[in-house]
Amino acid sequence: MAKYQEAKKLVREYFDAMEKASAEGAQDVLKKYMSEDYLWRGVYPFREQKGIAAVAETFWKPLKESLSHMQRRMDIFIAGDNEIDGEQWVMSMGQFMGLFDKDFLGIRRTRKMQHLRYAEFSCVENGKITKTGLFVDLIGFMQEAGANPMPPQTGNFFVYPGPRDHNGLLFEDADPKEGVKTLELVNKMVADLDELNKSGSMGCPPEVLEKAWAEDMIWYGPGGIGASYTIPRYQEQHQLPFRNNLKGKTFNGHVCRFAEGNFACFFGWPNLTNTPIGGFLGMPGGEVPADMQVVDVYYRKGDKLSENWVLIDLPYWLKQQGLDILARTETILNKAD
Repeated sequence: MAKYQEAKKLVREYFDAMEKASAEGAQDVLKKYMSEDYLWRGVYPFREQKGIAAVAETFWKPLKESLSHMQRRMDIFIAGDNEIDGEQWVMSMGQFMGLFDKDFLGIRRTRKMQHLRYAEFSCVENGKITKTGLFVDLIGFMQEAGANPMPPQTGNFFVYPGPRDHNGLLFEDADPKEGVKTLELVNKMVADLDELNKSGSMGCPPEVLEKAWAEDMIWYGPGGIGASYTIPRYQEQHQLPFRNNLKGKTFNGHVCRFAEGNFACFFGWPNLTNTPIGGFLGMPGGEVPADMQVVDVYYRKGDKLSENWVLIDLPYWLKQQGLDILARTETILNKAD
């Protein structure tokens, strides 16, 4: 069965063309592969862009000017039918890697190898990419460049690997039955946590997690939070600081959610709304509800979730509360000159 081969081929050709293109040539690549009414969503400060010219000028041109000789290094590549509305999507996750030769978003260049962690969702309709969700980890990028804007994090951030079993690049379509199993497990886990939110509970008994997660789970969180290994350490280093230090946790749903084989993914716009009461990210509380744009990518091994790669647009979440970490960093670095 080759249901997703045309969509996968189109997206891979686009990736290859964009990698080879100059900063000035990015717009021509988008013209070839994207629809005229192209919609692009990304992290702060890029946010929502409409049309090919806006996407090229706002995101691709500055990025390719800053990271010279940039490569896309994929760890996971899957396709599927969006459970929300039936559209066909392709998801790629990994690292952009290049030489950090020009300042980016006010972050000072290092002239050294630099990674930008990403997850890119592409909606394919009638032989064109019509919608994109492209999420990058800007705090992780800042940390690697030596401009960490955050207090000490509870986990550990580094250049994250792909799946332990090195089986994430599904260039050939996987058995549909396996994708059904994966998505059912992810949806059950999401439903369990949503019920916990609705109950008003702040913490989370470990047995709730053990329904879906392997004991030796790995959670690869965004810069500012970091990664954690095993259920007890994940709870200590992320889940409980998140649950106990945020109130009014509301699940808003997803734009895209699908699975292929042993992998599943989703993103929302926004996924969550919550209000910090103090402690999360080492930051003070407040009475300002803020939206969270989140990407989750899962690997199921057997009947449990084994690994989870997560991107959260933390700069946007903080911006809604009055702290612009990008503007603050740029101001500090400029005054240091």
